Amino acid sequence: MVVRLLLAALLVALALPTRAHAELRVVATTTDLADITRAVGGKHVGVESICKGEQDPHYVQARPSYMVALSRAHLLVAVGLDLEAAWLPSLVRGARNPRINPGKPGYLDASGAITPIGVRGGSVDRRGGDLHPFGNPHYWLDPDNGKRIAAHIAARLKKLDAGHADDYDRNLARFAAAVDTAMARWQKRLAAHRGKKVASYHATFNYFIARFGLVQSGFVESKPGIPPAPAHLARLIIDMRKQGVGVILHERYHDVGASKLVASRSGATVLQLPTSVGGGSGTGSYVKLLDHLVDRTASALGAGR
Repeated sequence: MVVRLLLAALLVALALPTRAHAELRVVATTTDLADITRAVGGKHVGVESICKGEQDPHYVQARPSYMVALSRAHLLVAVGLDLEAAWLPSLVRGARNPRINPGKPGYLDASGAITPIGVRGGSVDRRGGDLHPFGNPHYWLDPDNGKRIAAHIAARLKKLDAGHADDYDRNLARFAAAVDTAMARWQKRLAAHRGKKVASYHATFNYFIARFGLVQSGFVESKPGIPPAPAHLARLIIDMRKQGVGVILHERYHDVGASKLVASRSGATVLQLPTSVGGGSGTGSYVKLLDHLVDRTASALGAGR
């Protein structure tokens, strides 16, 4: 009987999937942070994300499965700047994992690595829309910030797992080199379009626009997170005609009706784009996401006015 039990236990153990050296369990709020963490952590981390690539990261439904993942996590990596303010605090409370509480080593606000744009300061009246007083939170769409995020994550991984610090440094250098190599082709691809004006539905692409020398001319939203009023759209159409704006950048998770209306009356083209890793075909990594955004934007601007 003892022998049979030992054999049964051995068979069960052999049937179970082997754990691939994942020593640190990491939960990232977005797929972008998850992909960068995997690149830096390599075989020493197991990473999952809460918000999927096709979702709006402002609004995520809190699910028990997310709390379970957070309850087991050694590290939580968040975008910060109030992007997840509507859903992350309740998940962290529900997880009952003191390691990942804000201020603890297991909580990393990735925005600490970058210089935010659009900082408002002071109190915010929510009647003005979904405002972010500490700055625009969509900073990962600037690839230079991507390298800063990676360095920030590497520093925290080394703090939590000092024994593999050399591996994290090597992985970080490899990731930064890949972004630098890609940056050369991205800059070349968009060089002919520097100074061209674009409109956007929401202020998602501001960092991307600034990094590649484009000019933000206006927004389809009259207030962030609030459907646009007809009077605002009418003014926007007139302004876009005067300025010769030929492209409206539009997030895939937002309703496209208002942007299509403005485009049809201003002569512009609506360019629907993913905003995160996995948000569309061919965007399975951080570098591939930027490849996709740069190529689609350059093509649209080349076909525009």
